[in-house]
Formats: sequence, C-alpha cells, structure tokens
Amino acid sequence: MCVAIAVRPRRSGRSPRRSGLVLGVGAVVIILVAVLHGVPGKADSFPVPSKATLAGLDLPQRIVAIAKSQVGYSTDPPSSYCNKFSAYWNVGTQDCPVGERAEAWCADFAAWTWQKAGVRLTYGYDPGQINGAAVSFYQWGVANGKWHPATSGYLAAPGDVAVYGLSLGADPSAVHVAVVTGARPGQRGPDVVNGDGDRTGFSVVETGVGQVQADTGSGDSALAGYVSPP
Repeated sequence: MCVAIAVRPRRSGRSPRRSGLVLGVGAVVIILVAVLHGVPGKADSFPVPSKATLAGLDLPQRIVAIAKSQVGYSTDPPSSYCNKFSAYWNVGTQDCPVGERAEAWCADFAAWTWQKAGVRLTYGYDPGQINGAAVSFYQWGVANGKWHPATSGYLAAPGDVAVYGLSLGADPSAVHVAVVTGARPGQRGPDVVNGDGDRTGFSVVETGVGQVQADTGSGDSALAGYVSPP
C-alpha cells in the first residue's frame, strides 16, 4: 500500500514471502534468473533496456519497456520495504542494504520509470511535485491538465499512471499507483505494472491484467483515473 510515505516494516494481514531451496529444474530456473537479471532486491539487479533499444521507441513505449524490465524485482530483505527505487530518489529510511532505502514505493517506482524514459519531472514535496505519496500523481495531473477520471470515458494509454483508492478532501490520499502498459475499449481496467505489489509476493514488481482494484489488499482501492506523462 502506498497511501503515505511513512515507513512500515510490514503490511498488516500480509505474510512475507518465503523462500527455500528448489532442486532439479527449479534450481536451473533460479540460476538463469540470476544470470539474466541479478539477485532479486539488489540495487544493481534488473537493469533497464539498453540505450540502443530505447532509442528506437517513443516516450510511451520507453515507459512501458522500462517498467516491464523490472517485473520480478522484490525487496531485500523480502519482508521489508528496502528497495532501489526509493534510494534513487534519496528518500526513505536508511536501515537497508547498500543502494537501497525503505518506504512504501509504488509512487517512487512510477516516478522512476517516467524519469528513466525521459520525462522531465521534479521529485519533491512542494505543491505540484511528484513524490513517494501515491496521491502526488493525482495532484500533479490536476495541476498540469493531465488528470483523466475513470468515469470520463478516457481510454488509458501506455505510459499513463493509474491511480487507485483516491480520497479527496482537506487531506487527499490515494492507495496505489501503477504504470499502464495497455488498455482495450470495454476493458474494465488497464493492464499495468505494479511497483510495490502484493498479489504474487510481498513488495514486488508485478503485472496486473484489467486491474480495476489495486493489488494491495486494501478494501477501498478502486481505480480512480489516470495521469498522462507530459
């Protein structure tokens, strides 16, 4: 859950991922994953596509390619919020392995994918800036004319950021954000890549298909709308 940027060692009601020694074919798979992507959770694992690969893509395609390149990444230790995306922005607590920081990181991940793809954004806590709070994407979108409510009939585009569990008022908040990889007319929700997801493990990068509810276990996490990159 990415409602706030406060650090939470574990999400209530969720169990940390459990790992064990897998023999036979499973061991081969682990070795191949390690060779191709590095060790899950390490700051230098899951590299982005090469500059040559990204050079042939437009901005939305670059955002999607970069987001998908991180699928399978998980926090280190597995039961913590220690991750490389928050460390990239130099935010979160420091009691983590080298190159990692700890905070709820779905928004840190989404902001990272945008910037890595070439979006010029300011990460900070002044009005209109993007930060580790999921609601900051909504606020940025409204301020820049890039917010599209889910009820507006807008068809999400690759590279958009989907916002879930939006609550407005004196102290606005949102439960989660995810990077849109595609959407089809009539589809209830977009296909996405979730940073700090919960469905396939604790605090991982994972995909979602037709995602109309955030995958964080929250009871009020419906799709609220989309924010387009500039």
